[in-house]
Amino acid sequence: MKIEKQQTGGIIFFQTKIQEELNEFYTQEVGCKLWLDQGGCKIFQFGNMLFGLCQREETDCLGMVTFYFSTRQEVDKMYKKLKDIAMAEPVDNSLYRIYHFYAKDPEGRNIEFQYFWDE
Repeated sequence: MKIEKQQTGGIIFFQTKIQEELNEFYTQEVGCKLWLDQGGCKIFQFGNMLFGLCQREETDCLGMVTFYFSTRQEVDKMYKKLKDIAMAEPVDNSLYRIYHFYAKDPEGRNIEFQYFWDE
């Protein structure tokens, strides 16, 4: 697999006990690309974000992974697709000027789907 290297960047890694299930979830349900498969660690790409999931004995569910979209309609589409794991319907948040909803991935990790309001 040829990876698209950039001069600088970063990757956030999480420990998981269910790497294969999460691989399917993030590629099939969320729409991430598998950027690099290192066997015990899989690195995913969503736009300009890279995050990795490494098979371990312990689960790391701290923090939150946020996926942002260019339209409200894309957030609504994700909500319809992930309604069963969503914590509530999408709402406007005037403090941060976003439209968003929260969900949990199959391992209980917090994920968010959002759109930044136009100026």
